[in-house]
Amino acid sequence: MKLKSFFDFHFFFCSYFCNFKNYRQMLLKIYSDHSNHNDINRVADLLKDGGIAIIPTDTLYAFVCSMEFKKSVEVIARLKGFSLKKAKYSMLCGSLSQMSEYVRPMDRDLFLLLKQCLPGPFTFVMDANNSVPRNYLNVNKTIGVRVPAHPIANAIIEAVGCPLIGTSVRTLDDDRESEYVTDPELIHELFGRQVDMVVDGGIGEDAPSTVVDCSDGQVTLIRQGKGEIEL
Repeated sequence: MKLKSFFDFHFFFCSYFCNFKNYRQMLLKIYSDHSNHNDINRVADLLKDGGIAIIPTDTLYAFVCSMEFKKSVEVIARLKGFSLKKAKYSMLCGSLSQMSEYVRPMDRDLFLLLKQCLPGPFTFVMDANNSVPRNYLNVNKTIGVRVPAHPIANAIIEAVGCPLIGTSVRTLDDDRESEYVTDPELIHELFGRQVDMVVDGGIGEDAPSTVVDCSDGQVTLIRQGKGEIEL
């Protein structure tokens, strides 16, 4: 491109710099003590407006959106490489109390198991109640539920005021080095133009959550991940 004058150059430089600055702003550094509440609220406001973010959890970094925006959930499915009909999501809750608003009543033994493991690196597949939109459910009307033990994730969930729908940034055909799912700057390099924000909470974990199926009154280990559990 030929610049005819100083003013053309100045306009080009400012436009490029502003676009670059906006691009870099999508990578937001938040420290684990989440001392800057304005940054937490910035992420929460984005999610409450239907945006999609990548945030740290106690396992892998995750694509997340508010459960109130079905179209955002569909975008996450495409980012993950899921077909919409076969997509599997987790519902990230801030506490057992919040989780109980979205699953069917559980017996005492199951409640004690969840209380022992959560918050923690577990996904419990539970029978969902009618508060969970049908689009987010598995075929048998269950949903994976998480209460992550991560201060940034928990602060964001609390600020949003409802559970988040999410799935890890590790895609189905992912054969990249582990750094691309643990290093927020490399995650931003991969997905920064496809999501609204990447939250840099430091180097993340490389292990997925342990998945336990608790539907239909049975408790079965589906996948051994980071969390240790005795059944």
